[in-house]
Amino acid sequence: MTRRVRRRLCKDGGKGKDVAADEERELVSCSSSSRRRGGLGVAVAARGGGGGGSGSCVVDWRTLPDDTVLQLFGRLNYRDRASMAAACRTWRDLGASPCLWSALDLRAHRCDAEVVADGCRGLTDATLAVLAARHESLESLQIGPDPLERISSDALRQVAFCCSRLRRLRLSGLRDADEDAIGALARYCPLLEDVAFLDCGSVDEAAIAGILSLRFLSVAGCHNLKWATASTSWAQLPSLVAVDVSRTDVSPSAISRLISHSKTLKLICTLNCKSVEEEQAHNPGAFSNSKGKLVLTITSHIFKSVVSLFPDKVVKENEVFNECNWKGKDNALGDMMSWLEWILSQTLLRIAESNPQGMDDFWLQQGADMLLSLVKSSQEDVQERAATTLATFVVIDDESANVDAARSEAVMRVGGIPMLLDLARCSRESAQSEAAKAIANLSVNAKVAKAVADEGGITILTNLARSMNRLVAEEAAGGLWNLSVGEEHKVVTPWMLNTLIAMSDVLLAAIAAAGGIKALVDLILRWPAGTDGVLERAAGALANLAADDKCSMEVAKAGGVHALVMLARSCKLEGVLEQAARALANLAAHGDNNNNNAAVGQEAGALEALVQLTSSQNEGVRQEAAGALWNLSFDDRNREGIAAAGGVEALVSLAQECLNASEGLQERAAGALWGLSVSEANSMAIGQEGGVAPLLTLAQSDVEDVHETAAGALWNLAFYSGNALCIVEEGGVPILVRLCSSSGSKMARFMSALALAYMFDGRMDEVALVGTSSEGSSKSVNVEGARRMALKHIQTFVLTFSDPQVFTTASTSSASAALSQIADAVFIQEAGHLRCSGAEIARFVAMLRNPASILRACAAFALLQFTIPGGRHAVHHAGLLQKAGAARVLRAAAAATTASIEAKVFARIVLRNLEHHQTGTST
Repeated sequence: MTRRVRRRLCKDGGKGKDVAADEERELVSCSSSSRRRGGLGVAVAARGGGGGGSGSCVVDWRTLPDDTVLQLFGRLNYRDRASMAAACRTWRDLGASPCLWSALDLRAHRCDAEVVADGCRGLTDATLAVLAARHESLESLQIGPDPLERISSDALRQVAFCCSRLRRLRLSGLRDADEDAIGALARYCPLLEDVAFLDCGSVDEAAIAGILSLRFLSVAGCHNLKWATASTSWAQLPSLVAVDVSRTDVSPSAISRLISHSKTLKLICTLNCKSVEEEQAHNPGAFSNSKGKLVLTITSHIFKSVVSLFPDKVVKENEVFNECNWKGKDNALGDMMSWLEWILSQTLLRIAESNPQGMDDFWLQQGADMLLSLVKSSQEDVQERAATTLATFVVIDDESANVDAARSEAVMRVGGIPMLLDLARCSRESAQSEAAKAIANLSVNAKVAKAVADEGGITILTNLARSMNRLVAEEAAGGLWNLSVGEEHKVVTPWMLNTLIAMSDVLLAAIAAAGGIKALVDLILRWPAGTDGVLERAAGALANLAADDKCSMEVAKAGGVHALVMLARSCKLEGVLEQAARALANLAAHGDNNNNNAAVGQEAGALEALVQLTSSQNEGVRQEAAGALWNLSFDDRNREGIAAAGGVEALVSLAQECLNASEGLQERAAGALWGLSVSEANSMAIGQEGGVAPLLTLAQSDVEDVHETAAGALWNLAFYSGNALCIVEEGGVPILVRLCSSSGSKMARFMSALALAYMFDGRMDEVALVGTSSEGSSKSVNVEGARRMALKHIQTFVLTFSDPQVFTTASTSSASAALSQIADAVFIQEAGHLRCSGAEIARFVAMLRNPASILRACAAFALLQFTIPGGRHAVHHAGLLQKAGAARVLRAAAAATTASIEAKVFARIVLRNLEHHQTGTST
């Protein structure tokens, strides 16, 4: 809620005395009605006052004239003004002068959740009565647009009794305005000329006819009016100029009655009135400027229609709301145009919020143009409401943050982006907030985001993110969040980095260059844990930026690791936790390029916090925390730290619980277990905690990302004989066989084949004899039958990469070209991201001597994939093979008469790869 009180003060004999008889006072209270509602705001304002006065020749702050100090104070924002007023008693008295306080916005202060939620709803009859009693010279009272649910006719009567000079009364969501209350306004407020009862429960329409001074009337959104009575009685008002019945169930006959019977009426607004629109569709000329009265509807051309209000002047349609056409020339016309601007800003916002069907043509053909015209209004609240509407009308789905591309681009085409950026540059924080919100929502569209960047919007938003006003900083952070979004909206896994399609590297670099990263980190450190909006948006923007390698280093350099871990440890808000975990996941995804992965793990409490978040009640938080642990597990120290923090137990529990959850959570839960299972201790612990069964269930998923990741975890687990037997006992062989033979993912087929090879290369046989249970007996399984099934499908997998003619030629040729051709054909691109330990490489070397020829072929095929030149870890694997003396074993495998042609060719290619790496090392 924003509440403003404006008073004009004058000096009496230089004593600074209020002269109530000459004051013009205005009390305005309005609350944010945008897509994301703000908190409580109060503003106390004065018009006029101050004065000139010559300064002292000697510049001494202690001797400056009061008027000079007042002028200096007037150039400060209210926070700095309050600080300066604390310098001395004289300045404190001057700093309290009402003429200085044109705005006092408390929305950025630490209001508790209850106050923020209440907004205008917290106003009571007693509160409003006190305000009226203390401002007897009040001329304007405006409260809304949040509904005044606790205000009744009793408070209206008190306003009427106390404020006899009232000229304007605009109230929203009033519970009722009965005959007595409106009668009191008619009796005690003889100057009242502008009344608006918006979205009120009940209004006595006949009583309004008693306000003889009334010129402008709005009952927009009221649905309990007797329109026959209303139209008959209002037509008799002697000064009525304009009526707004938008968003009501007004009947066409009532409009016709007003047109026919009112002698003074010039303008009737009927926007979004279904009955009127249906009548106009049936009879297009029904309300066309009848008897000099203009009727505005959604289906009419509003710009063209309003031009008819200027009979003696040529006015361009697109400049009809330019106040140069009506200010200072015709007061009556100026008053009506100012009122129309206010009415349109209110109605368009309400229509955008409700987002009724069939409005696309209106928004695209004239609505966007109209809102941008209102952004240029001289009325501050009209400007801000128009910006809020621009932020609202483009949103299709608030939950998923989907925006209408056509509407967004319509705003861009008519010059809306520079206009909104200009508004964001102004000194009013309320305008900055609404403009930043509009820019943020529009920037969800990639074309608009580019236009925002091209117009210097990133620098503007970065500056606003440094604001001490929480709402301004929050919306600016939201803008940077949307501008930093790429085409991929998920956590970056290590092997996805090269294929991540960013919306624009230029945008990310521009945010970093403008100081946006530091500003976002400072926002997290500045605001307490309860301010969810600003923290979520700042963390979300950092998460997007952290997905870029260079920006991720800037995030860490700016203190982002500490700030994000602080959120993960201390914040209780789910949206904030989700984005903080996502940011940490993306920071940790660049292990090969920077040390952020290790830095996150070394931050105090980071691993413990992420492990704890895997048990959150919110699925998004669990998913992002598991993703972060997955990425962090690629660092040896982090892997053991996660295990020490209870990560094995937590992640096995998560895998068990997520079997019916989203695909993203399933993938990350399996991925985190895959990462942890690299070490022997963790792998055995996962098996002992019951991790095999949920991984086998995930391996049966139809979603490739899920079953591929589960296959990777099972491959690691199968390295150890106890786990291998557990997989067999849990019915895992048919599941892995199915993946090996039918998955659409080459990686899933490859890793399933390797898991089966581990299980049946002979090491499990001894364990199978004694079993793995505490009683010393295993479940009843046919291990030999499972072995035959596994070897058969491993062979089928390997043969899918074989071409008999090409392989025969290669096996008899000494030329390397044939081997290169095969290597290129069989290489699995994603396999280049896999990194094996020395024990794993030694296992494959040993498998080259296995009696089963198919296992020898499988081992050679695996080593081929791991040593292909250009692979991320090929040099590492080549070094391990050299240490293991694998060259001799490979030459033997290539020459073995009992080996299959595939085993021979694959072994020769591995030897060629080793020679390549040796040559590269020596040079």
